[in-house]
Amino acid sequence: MNQSEWNECSRRALALFERGQQVASKRGLILVDTKYEFGKTPNGDIVLIDEIHTPDSSRFWLEHSYQSRFDQDLEPENIDKEFLRLWYKQRCDPYKDTIIPDAPDDLVCELARRYILLYELITATPFDFEASSHLSTSLRSSLIQKGLDSLVL
Repeated sequence: MNQSEWNECSRRALALFERGQQVASKRGLILVDTKYEFGKTPNGDIVLIDEIHTPDSSRFWLEHSYQSRFDQDLEPENIDKEFLRLWYKQRCDPYKDTIIPDAPDDLVCELARRYILLYELITATPFDFEASSHLSTSLRSSLIQKGLDSLVL
């Protein structure tokens, strides 16, 4: 990557981040940080090559409680998968360990709840489980067991 290409990727990333922050703010969220992945087409055009502003690539905090939690020296309320990353970090090194533990069902359910909540907040649309028929039977069962059966209907 030469300097000109770097400058173009930087310009695009900053513009995407600014737009992401605007959309998030309208929905009561703070887009804290994210990652963007760029690539080049065979003819040399720079293109965005991965998802953006998802819980997999970004961290979101709840705007309504941010200042009060900050003033109390508390972690912001968030809707992302950082809690799951921290759980794994305490138990293994996924870059070095050959055996990675399975996350407990309650963490998987919490992750699903957060992803669904973020989807609903950003899109202002209820998550449609019927349209998501690929939802696994075990995840459906776990959501029901955790009292989140209204999400499965």
